[in-house]
Amino acid sequence: MHCPKCSNDMETTSYRDIEIDRCTHCKGLWFQPDELRALRDDIWMADYILDQGDVKTGKKYNQIVAIHCPHCNSDMKQEFDEEQPHIIYETCPEGHGTFLDAGEFTDLVKKTFWDRFK
Repeated sequence: MHCPKCSNDMETTSYRDIEIDRCTHCKGLWFQPDELRALRDDIWMADYILDQGDVKTGKKYNQIVAIHCPHCNSDMKQEFDEEQPHIIYETCPEGHGTFLDAGEFTDLVKKTFWDRFK
């Protein structure tokens, strides 16, 4: 599989028997639908093990919005997280998965006091 943002190869990494695809270049993460739901509330080590990319690089790649699903080639749509609307990620309209740029998964699982008021 190739990264929908930078077209480099994705590698498989795992946490608690859940396999996630991570880009070898930009370090973005591809989650199957159930994977993101399962890991979203795990603030212990999931972010540290999975989200190893540089936040600055993630912000740079987050500006790329015209991307395609690596499984079906559909135009992916941008979505905002309901609990933290400053987090913008891309999802496949056919339900194949969600792509988070480097640093976004860590931001997603680490809800701060101020995130409750945004």
